[in-house]
Amino acid sequence: ARQIKLLGLSGSYVQMLTENIPNFRGAAGPFGLGYIAGPWMQSIQVSKGASSVKNGYESITGQINIEMKKPQLDPSLSANLYADHKGKLEGNFDGNIHLGEKWSTGILIHGENSFTTHDENDDGFADSPRLRQFAGMNRWAYLGTSYVFQAAVKYLDERRKSGQIAHGHHYTDPYIIDISTRRVEAFTKNAYIFDRDNDGNVAMIASMSFHDQNAEYGRKLYDVIQLEAYVSAMFERKWNDLHALSTGLSMVYDNYRQHLRASNAPDAVTADIDSHEMTTGAYGQYTLNIDNSLIAMAGIRGDYSSRYGWMFTPRLHVRYNIMDPLSLQLSAGRGYRSPQPLAEYHYMLASSRSLIIENNLRQESAWNFGAGVTSSLRLFGRSLSLSGEYYYTRFTDQLLLDLDTDPHAAIIGNLGGRSYSHTFQIEASYNILSDLNFSAAYRLTDVQANYGDGMRQKPLTSRNKGLLTLGYTPNMGLWQLDITCALNGKGRNPEPYTTADGSLSWDKYYHPYAQLNAQLTRNFRHWSIYIGGENLTGYRQKRPIIDAANPWGPNFDATMVHAPIHGAMVYAGFRYNFTKFL
Repeated sequence: ARQIKLLGLSGSYVQMLTENIPNFRGAAGPFGLGYIAGPWMQSIQVSKGASSVKNGYESITGQINIEMKKPQLDPSLSANLYADHKGKLEGNFDGNIHLGEKWSTGILIHGENSFTTHDENDDGFADSPRLRQFAGMNRWAYLGTSYVFQAAVKYLDERRKSGQIAHGHHYTDPYIIDISTRRVEAFTKNAYIFDRDNDGNVAMIASMSFHDQNAEYGRKLYDVIQLEAYVSAMFERKWNDLHALSTGLSMVYDNYRQHLRASNAPDAVTADIDSHEMTTGAYGQYTLNIDNSLIAMAGIRGDYSSRYGWMFTPRLHVRYNIMDPLSLQLSAGRGYRSPQPLAEYHYMLASSRSLIIENNLRQESAWNFGAGVTSSLRLFGRSLSLSGEYYYTRFTDQLLLDLDTDPHAAIIGNLGGRSYSHTFQIEASYNILSDLNFSAAYRLTDVQANYGDGMRQKPLTSRNKGLLTLGYTPNMGLWQLDITCALNGKGRNPEPYTTADGSLSWDKYYHPYAQLNAQLTRNFRHWSIYIGGENLTGYRQKRPIIDAANPWGPNFDATMVHAPIHGAMVYAGFRYNFTKFL
């Protein structure tokens, strides 16, 4: 699973939004980024640190909002076909039509299948899962003079299969990982505009999702059905060029039905673990805008959880243009998160570690403070953009995954001391030529927590990272070359143990490595072709699975992956886009 780590912390602390609606929570979190096809996306907005209170109390390290293609855009028909040399095929199709002046509808379809398996390090396990996925979405829009309506429904069916399924190996009792998911999402948005000149409107958003997942890790099982509902009512208006106000009410309902067998033993017992939570809340957010040179946004919300009681969430954002083109950004705020340990950490079943979950888990809460500066200057007649930022996250309560106290156990429990994250990043971007852009970034991350015996660096997290990108678009964009080099620094592995021969079970630290990705595109009027490669440096983690030869034994562990497992991968594809065909 590919997950975003924002400010050095796991993706569960990032509030994922689609169309500004909270999404991919709980059981959908580990694979959420794979549930939206790239060609469906119209734009992505990333907000680091404390974010707006409008979308709830859950954002701790930031928000990522994904906007998908809208049916009210010009009528179009698009297709994207993709294949790589490892046997994966993917197809994406979308189109929209207008039904009169105000109504429009669109359909988006995605399908992918991995037809082969690979085992480049010859450990008997597939380097990546065989993935089969189908997704379809139908959305509608009505754009009236005073009333605006949007609605959509989406269905996804996915199966991931991995383990000892690679070609060339035959086992009498193979270790198989099999995860099947069926997911339904639907939402509706309604807005009445009563003062268009001052953005005055009242709106209501309602959404639901049904997530049904069955996972097998060897003989271990984790099945979950999650039902989620969200309703939000909002009032927004600018009173003049200086002042704007947004207020609203919200309700979030979560229901989990979970079935667990946490042991490979033939006579292992199973457990049914159900939970539900309803959270209602209200917020107010005020924005002060002084000639776009000073913008301050202050918000506060109060929420009541049926499981954890009251929550108060204050947040503040300030942006000050000191002088053109130098600006300063400041942010501060609090966030909360209701833990779902099985839904978020069921991947730990892919090991022989005992899964130990403490009782009476508390709700997670943290403060986040950030500061950033951006500027640009002329260098040799061209623009050089510079930026720097720093964020500090301090947890007052946290759900910790402890892999250090006992190397044969995964202990999930409440924070027993301090936990924090420091993140510092600098970035520079320079137009070498009018059609040649280069950028470089460096990030320092210090994430530590008390794992019971004092403060330790968070395992499997690189302290230093670098990024170099080059974009070249000659001949007025007919050709496009993109090259990215990611530099990943040294990091800590969970605490090892001493084996019978006196050696360590694994290294205490993993080494730095680099990844190179590149893509070349040739654009035509309505279509384009592209070819590219990922991990062209060919770096692979040498031993991603501990004791792979004995998956039913006491030392097996497939959860300590910090680098690519497969080598270089080459792909090619075709895009077609035809607009205004009606």
